[in-house]
Amino acid sequence: LSAVVAARAQLQQEPLAETTDGTGINISCSHPNIQRTELIYWYHQLPGRGPEYLVSANKESKELPDGAGHLWVSSDRKSSALYLSRPRRGDSAVYYCALGD
Repeated sequence: LSAVVAARAQLQQEPLAETTDGTGINISCSHPNIQRTELIYWYHQLPGRGPEYLVSANKESKELPDGAGHLWVSSDRKSSALYLSRPRRGDSAVYYCALGD
């Protein structure tokens, strides 16, 4: 599994994260200038498709559907990490984090 993550202004993501089939992986995002009203969003984009919403959170961690993993948010909200608990080869995608009201 190869997860390519893309950086955006005000956000920093690792450029590449890899794991083997079925082994959990953390994909991290730093957002040090997050505003009080902004939520943290995560998306993924599979090859040949548009971006798809995965999960969003304010302060609390959130579980992904079907036990696929969870979104962790730091106590100061300046970083987050998407944990995929049992990724498969078909989960290879570009993973984006984003901020928004």
